[in-house]
Parts: sequence; C-alpha cells; structure tokens
Amino acid sequence: MADPVTLYRCRTPTNRLCPCGRVARELHKRGIEFEERRVAWRRRDRDAIDALTGQRSVPVLVLGREVICDSVRIVEHLRWRDSLTEE
Repeated sequence: MADPVTLYRCRTPTNRLCPCGRVARELHKRGIEFEERRVAWRRRDRDAIDALTGQRSVPVLVLGREVICDSVRIVEHLRWRDSLTEE
C-alpha cells in the first residue's frame, strides 16, 4: 500500500479492548505500516476527527485521500483492497 496510512484511535492502551484495537490488529495482520494518532477521551475534544468526518467517533482510518470511519467498514475495506491485489 503506497498511500500514507493514519489511524486515529482512542487512548485505550491495548489492542484487545475496543474497536480501535480491532483495526490496529487488522493493519498489523496485513503488514500495513501506519501512523497512530491517539485522540482525546472526550468526544467534545476531538476537533480533528470532526474536521475529517463530520462526527467525533473513532476509529478513523485515512488512506491517502480516503477517510473511513467505523471499525467494521474499515476492516471490510482493507479486505476488499487485498482481494483486488490478489486478482
């Protein structure tokens, strides 16, 4: 994946307790290097996320110009991208 990849996620210290961790595990599993940015605990303090998505929820994955929110959609998108490279 040549595009720069950034994962905006919560401050939970482990990858096992939250949807953000699910995305991080999937990125590691696929060997995708990414920058990780931890956001504020309180949604009201997540102005950067609001600017990207119009909402204040994480996780948010930025792939080049693509911005994808919701862990299920992000994982599906990563699997879809991999399926394209296998063909």
